Amino acid sequence: MRDAASARQRLCDPDAEVSAHWLIDESGHAEALVAEEHRAWHAGAGSWCGRDDVNSRSIGIEIANPGDRPFAAAQMDSLVVLLRQIMARWSIPPAGVIGHSDMAPGRKSDPGPRFDWRRLALEGVAIWPEGKERASVDLDASLDRIGYPPCDAETRLAAFRLRFRPWARGAADGDDARCAAMVAGLVERAG
Repeated sequence: MRDAASARQRLCDPDAEVSAHWLIDESGHAEALVAEEHRAWHAGAGSWCGRDDVNSRSIGIEIANPGDRPFAAAQMDSLVVLLRQIMARWSIPPAGVIGHSDMAPGRKSDPGPRFDWRRLALEGVAIWPEGKERASVDLDASLDRIGYPPCDAETRLAAFRLRFRPWARGAADGDDARCAAMVAGLVERAG
């Protein structure tokens, strides 16, 4: 959506059959749209860690951004505060904070390559790979361990890169495999 007002209108329209628990506007104001204990229809079809029906087991946060620019600092500040609160209320580990593009590769691309996942990880509310994985690793096995749903290899790689290596292009390479192995290790340590 082009702005928060348009997003709110769509998310609150029963005919649209889409909703979210939270909406963060351009200034960073977080507005509750659906009570967290109720199901929202933000994720649509997809899966994560082998579980379908992500809507029934997640809290949806929409952030007003048309996708062609970085997210405003005020939005990211608000998101960090909101995530800390949600994670504490629902006992969600940092590895449990995902984007729509993670659970629906090929169908969803948000929050997109301009979203600052690394900042969220530095704040302790998401994961991000740091350092170098030295061992030879199997990319597909690592993507399975992270939780990416099964689909064709190119679509899965694109979803992984959208979040963890948005600058990468071309065929899968050793850097993809090493990065995926680091992320899989973070997910497994988070339990």
